[in-house]
Amino acid sequence: MINACRDFLELAEIHSRKWQRALQYEQEQRVHLEETIEQLAKQHNSLERAFRSAPGRPANPSKSFIEGSLLTPKGEDSEEDEDTEYFDAMEDSTSFITVITEAKEDRKAEGSTGTSSVDWSSADNVLDGASLVPKGSSKVKRRVRIPNKPNYSLNLWSIMKNCIGRELSRIPMPVNFNEPLSMLQRLTEDLEYHHLLDKAVHCTSSVEQMCLVAAFSVSSYSTTVHRIAKPFNPMLGETFELDRLDDMGLRSLCEQVSHHPPSAAHYVFSKHGWSLWQEITISSKFRGKYISIMPLGAIHLEFQASGNHYVWRKSTSTVHNIIVGKLWIDQSGDIEIVNHKTNDRCQLKFLPYSYFSKEAARKVTGVVSDSQGKAHYVLSGSWDEQMECSKVVHSSPSSPSSDGKQKTVYQTLSAKLLWKKYPLPENAENMYYFSELALTLNEHEEGVAPTDSRLRPDQRLMEKGRWDEANTEKQRLEEKQRLSRRRRLEACGPGSSCSSEEEKEADAYTPLWFEKRLDPLTGEMACVYKGGYWEAKEKQDWHMCPNIF
Repeated sequence: MINACRDFLELAEIHSRKWQRALQYEQEQRVHLEETIEQLAKQHNSLERAFRSAPGRPANPSKSFIEGSLLTPKGEDSEEDEDTEYFDAMEDSTSFITVITEAKEDRKAEGSTGTSSVDWSSADNVLDGASLVPKGSSKVKRRVRIPNKPNYSLNLWSIMKNCIGRELSRIPMPVNFNEPLSMLQRLTEDLEYHHLLDKAVHCTSSVEQMCLVAAFSVSSYSTTVHRIAKPFNPMLGETFELDRLDDMGLRSLCEQVSHHPPSAAHYVFSKHGWSLWQEITISSKFRGKYISIMPLGAIHLEFQASGNHYVWRKSTSTVHNIIVGKLWIDQSGDIEIVNHKTNDRCQLKFLPYSYFSKEAARKVTGVVSDSQGKAHYVLSGSWDEQMECSKVVHSSPSSPSSDGKQKTVYQTLSAKLLWKKYPLPENAENMYYFSELALTLNEHEEGVAPTDSRLRPDQRLMEKGRWDEANTEKQRLEEKQRLSRRRRLEACGPGSSCSSEEEKEADAYTPLWFEKRLDPLTGEMACVYKGGYWEAKEKQDWHMCPNIF
């Protein structure tokens, strides 16, 4: 036995030295790989700077014409191949209809085939500069700052390397990746430029109204340009209200109606004569170098006086440089806005950023046309700064290009501003780049439902800078939610007709303030507001609310 032990010890030492050499080699390779990636990232940045400062590239594209590309809309379920990095590729110009707009100063529609004058005057409803600034002031003094974001270091790769290809909502994440707002509050942020819809109420022309609706749909992305942090995934049954009738003229309510997949229902009523509702399901995938975020679901907007009913869907968001380099976000894809009363349409194209494109970054182009397909306005701008519209006075096909494709030429009057982004508050870079509205969303308010996001403890601790406590509290809440889910699934019973756990969960959970109905315009089942929330708030009767925190 002693001899056997001696032999075993000798063999163990030999193998130990072998494994130590192998481990040292792997460590050296890892260091070498990290250095190589860092060097590539530096070269990547220097090439980008060199390209931007290249003398052959126009610093400021001419405002006399605008080129835009319009794709035919893809279905909601259409998805790019996971290995396709479309954002780094050259645009295939043969796949697009290119719109060229020539601005004409003080042009009259002499000889044009229109039913009315197309003079671009201050009487047009599309733009009255004074009304770009929302009117009304709040009687309640809102906060203008939150505690500065603490500087915590985190090994991103150690967490993300096991997440490739997985659904992000199913991966436990520390609050270090979050911002102190929930997804329900981020949805409510879409209302920051609500005054565009307040103005659209007074439009007598449906195509002019469409311009403002299109500008509103683009404005919802303006807050995302610096916001690369992830909002908190709401607890099932979590709600968020925004009761701002006094200054914004609206009341908004969101409820998390499904946890897997994450889905939130939203309803907004404005005293100015419009209402908006949506159920958005977030589908997100980590694909190695970037994260794709695909909001699924239709957004409805109705103006009570005219009966105009608009429907559209959101574009895809992509967060780049997950592993190496500075994080940045891009929007890409097509949005079609349809007025189901008049059949007017607006085709919006979000151009993905490309190193090889001469287009301005974050560019958006679009065309507003009536039910006959006749173009009335051309839209242009960027989703992080502003949108303009130009009235079309004449359109004609151009000469065929070398590849045999024809481009439509739109002659227009001079462009007018539809929407311009508000400047960020002072010290915004230390406050998660929150806008003025975002700073107020998590402010404590009396009388809200016990399920309101403002009362979520881990989110509140994170806002106060107590991230370690927030992580502990987040784990407690997630475990509590898992326990509740198990109880619901058990109550559903083994004899249930549900074919999957997600279907079983959907059958077992019933939203409190929303209910599933068939959407007659899209043919899809969606959660719509069934009423009762504001009445319960007035009575302060919240006995029906679940204990989720």
